Amino acid sequence: MFLTLRQFIAELLGTYFMVFAGCGVVVVDTEKNNLIGQPGIAIVWGLVVMVNVYSVGHISGAHFNSAVTIAFASCKRFPLKSVPGYIIAQVLGSTLACGTLRLLFHKKSNNLGATIPMGSDLQSLVLEFIITFFLMFVISSVATDDRAVGEAAGLVIGSTILLNAMFAGPISGASMNPARTLGPAIVSNEYRGLWVYMLGPTAGAVAGAWAYNIIRFTDKPLCEIVKSSSFL
Repeated sequence: MFLTLRQFIAELLGTYFMVFAGCGVVVVDTEKNNLIGQPGIAIVWGLVVMVNVYSVGHISGAHFNSAVTIAFASCKRFPLKSVPGYIIAQVLGSTLACGTLRLLFHKKSNNLGATIPMGSDLQSLVLEFIITFFLMFVISSVATDDRAVGEAAGLVIGSTILLNAMFAGPISGASMNPARTLGPAIVSNEYRGLWVYMLGPTAGAVAGAWAYNIIRFTDKPLCEIVKSSSFL
């Protein structure tokens, strides 16, 4: 099955609004002298992912995350031929969102919510691997196992994003998503530690998907995989 225009647009818009809200709250927090705080930032990320999953999950599967797309494809639960199109849509949506933020805050903010290791690259790499493993494990459960309550996917995935961002945000930025990192990096020309956010989330997502396969109740997905593999 090839990528359709509807799926491309859904992934692009979903990623755009996710990054616009998520990176936007980081920018506003900086502008207002940390008025929102880390808990507030984590809540915004969780909520925007939840809303987007319910908005376009039935159209594109609501990945919004290159690591998730690659992980599903590695398990043969997403068409390999559609992966490049999904990644292009996700990176484009992320870049356009950060471009919008640049236009709105160009005089005051520089990195636009870019994810940069606060400690060593290795520390952030391991942390990104673990939190993305956990995220993908949860996604695999609610999206591809017929014992899970599929209608709760948005709430469960959004809550997982919130949880991860709450404690990992101050260390690695809690990216869990190569596309989310690439947008701010491209627009702000900030590429420090970029490899961490390409390798860590992708490896973590693939490992998380395969780990859930080991304990899966059934190999049969709930429905066509593009409709059942919900995310961020």
